[in-house]
Amino acid sequence: MSILQDIVTALEAKNGENIITLDLKNKGSLADAFILATGNSEVHMKTLTDAAEEVLIRAGRKCKVEGGESSNWRLLDAGDIVVHVFSHKGREFYRLERLWEE
Repeated sequence: MSILQDIVTALEAKNGENIITLDLKNKGSLADAFILATGNSEVHMKTLTDAAEEVLIRAGRKCKVEGGESSNWRLLDAGDIVVHVFSHKGREFYRLERLWEE
């Protein structure tokens, strides 16, 4: 199983919603892949962020967590993989899926 699938599985196990993976390899992006997930509350967003971070750490990947105080968006930057965890409001506001589809 790939690290991307491991992260998705961990997010699903913690009841993350609307989980998608965007392949950005040919988009000229700084990352090869984005994983997006939605949480129902700040506590749920932290749980999802912690689950994704645990997978990255187990895989020997260093990552930086940003937005720990935000109620709308948390980000884990592991270089070529970036995990975005949103509130419902944040997901609608940032609309990263639409941005990268274009």
